[in-house]
Amino acid sequence: MNQSDISLAESILSVIGGANNIQSIGYCMTRLRVTLRDETKLQLEQLKSLSGVLGVVKQSGEYQIVLGPGVVTRVSAHLSKLTGKAAERVAEDGPVRPVSPVKRFLRKLANIFIPLIPAIIAGGMIMGLTNVLIHSFPSLKEGSTVIPLLQAMSKVIFAYLAVFVGINTAKEFGGTPALGGIAGGLLILPDIENIKMFGEALIPGRGGLIGVLLAAWFIVWLEKSIRPFVPKAIDIIITPTVSVLITGFATYIALQPIGGFLSDAITGGMQALLDQGGLFAGAILSGFFLPLVMLGLHQGLIPIHMELLNATGIDPLQPILAMAGAGQVGAVFAVYVKTKNKTLRNVIKGALPVGILGIGEPLIYGVTLPLGRPFVTACLGAAVGGAFQAVFKVASVGISVSGLPLTLLIKPNQITLYLIGILISYVAGFLITYFFGFKEEMAKNFSPEESPL
Repeated sequence: MNQSDISLAESILSVIGGANNIQSIGYCMTRLRVTLRDETKLQLEQLKSLSGVLGVVKQSGEYQIVLGPGVVTRVSAHLSKLTGKAAERVAEDGPVRPVSPVKRFLRKLANIFIPLIPAIIAGGMIMGLTNVLIHSFPSLKEGSTVIPLLQAMSKVIFAYLAVFVGINTAKEFGGTPALGGIAGGLLILPDIENIKMFGEALIPGRGGLIGVLLAAWFIVWLEKSIRPFVPKAIDIIITPTVSVLITGFATYIALQPIGGFLSDAITGGMQALLDQGGLFAGAILSGFFLPLVMLGLHQGLIPIHMELLNATGIDPLQPILAMAGAGQVGAVFAVYVKTKNKTLRNVIKGALPVGILGIGEPLIYGVTLPLGRPFVTACLGAAVGGAFQAVFKVASVGISVSGLPLTLLIKPNQITLYLIGILISYVAGFLITYFFGFKEEMAKNFSPEESPL
């Protein structure tokens, strides 16, 4: 950990009332989250003015301090060391909004998949690098152990993703994580292909992550339902055993087929939308993605990405949605060129590099959302690039962060098209913002944590 991160953690601690004033510490991809015992001890203006703090958002009694990716992980770790309180990784959330049932459901999904993102990105990036090596040096495939080893490493998270998702689902709904892992494993166990149910062989992986979510939720519900009727002395034996037995039969008889039906409906519907909607579908999907990111609901789309990959081997949705970040990069660059506000320019210089690398939250909360109109023009720039990606049916072969890193996972014959789409979004976001989205008076009294939306 470098000295600047240590100093930032210590500075934050001093202005929020010290270690004894902290009730809990958490962090997500871009924000440090602290719950305070006595909010009167918080020196809010001093916190906002700290170098490295891109913004402060309060939600449900929790203060979310926007630091940016990488920085937030190191700062939260040092803050945990200073206070003796564990820093828990949690899902992304946006500013305070009334929570509808749909939003609540998507946030549940986000809480399940957020902890898996580092592993999914690692697997995807290794897969992409392996593809680059294979296409750049075809001779490596002949008699080399390097390529098979890299391919094996990249497949681990995807091969056992059902188990990880089952564990996290059980955690989210208050069940035993190991039982959730078993529920997920039931769907991917290779042995079931030798078993016939109603005259048809079971198919490992059938139902995808939808089936896993159903099975893991079911075993949690079952565990909670059984436990009150079991004497405590034998609970450890009876409850998990009965839960697994009933869930196993329920999974193969009903939950896996239901998951398969829903999985087919989702992937088929998304493919039909892109095939028939074309340009307009791409524009709408990419244009409305930044608001999802703003609300922290974008992680709820991970099951859709995974189902597309499981069913077809490619994901045409991710390149389209990646244009949202590119449109915002163009918009923010236009603001940087036009403004003379030093605070705003410094925030942009800190957040723009990670925006180019596919992490958009620092730009959202630090620049476009507080300014207001640039957030809208960024969405318009994204829509232009998304339309391009949809028209040319650009697709990825794995999941990664968006922006330039996703290039490694684009189908090899479409890499140039993907990069052209990014450039189009950059240019569109820049031009729309430069001429229609920003005036210097917007930068007066600029404050990264305040949003007009």
